[in-house]
Amino acid sequence: MERASMDDITFKAMVIANEIDLNQFAIHFGIRKKYTWEQPLIIRNNVLKKLYDRGVDSLQQVLIFSFGSIVFVNHESKEEMHTFLKFLQTLDENLRLKQVYRYTDDYSLHVGEIERMELTDEHVIVSEFEYFLPELIATVLAKSVALEKIEEQLGQIQDRLEEMIDRLEKGRMRVGNKQLAQMTARIVRHEYNTLAYIMILDKPEMTWNHSSAGTFYEAMMDFFELNDRYKILKSKTDSLYHILEGFTNISHSIRGLFVEWIVVILIVIEVVITLLQIAGWVPSH
Repeated sequence: MERASMDDITFKAMVIANEIDLNQFAIHFGIRKKYTWEQPLIIRNNVLKKLYDRGVDSLQQVLIFSFGSIVFVNHESKEEMHTFLKFLQTLDENLRLKQVYRYTDDYSLHVGEIERMELTDEHVIVSEFEYFLPELIATVLAKSVALEKIEEQLGQIQDRLEEMIDRLEKGRMRVGNKQLAQMTARIVRHEYNTLAYIMILDKPEMTWNHSSAGTFYEAMMDFFELNDRYKILKSKTDSLYHILEGFTNISHSIRGLFVEWIVVILIVIEVVITLLQIAGWVPSH
């Protein structure tokens, strides 16, 4: 297949945090713009030249998303990516870079003489380059790797619940309020990260203004199964709530039964003491 003269555009997506304050970063990069929660912070040109101490091509850029993902466009050197990440860490000391390559995805954009767009796991081929393609591809990749992280976190929550179920099967019925509260908080946090922060169901603004951008974005979303993955996560989350509700009911029932037994025991003790007093074996007050 013939390719256009334009070089391939490469993408490297990764997760560096649970959430990122884009406005804080923008100030340090000298960008005078107030970012809303759905807009990525895009770093390019002079900022990258200064940071890397060399010239950069017009398409080389870094997109930072509020839900914790970052996408490097046309960055072939790991050293440059590491330099950029280390600089971000000087701006936000809460960033932990030890596991930045745990949730990653590599992708590329090719332009070739084809009739229809071709999507694969590793690249997309289009017949003509359009300005919105890099940002839309980066957005889908950013959401995909963020979902990957949350899918793993959900698995950890499920494992913890399985341990509680095993204890229940073995007759160890007591579940502490603190433990239930912690599990509920983890599930709520998981749902918040999935629904409110990654914004799976929200489209970038440019897709509303350009029909071709909307069509391309929908195709990418479908290929990466973002909507389906979101629905599965939502369904599993609902199941976790149902299971946790069952644990809460059992815990409350056990506590209620325990209190009832205490009351019964106290009544029996009082009756026994009264009978002993009547028999003269215990002095009356």
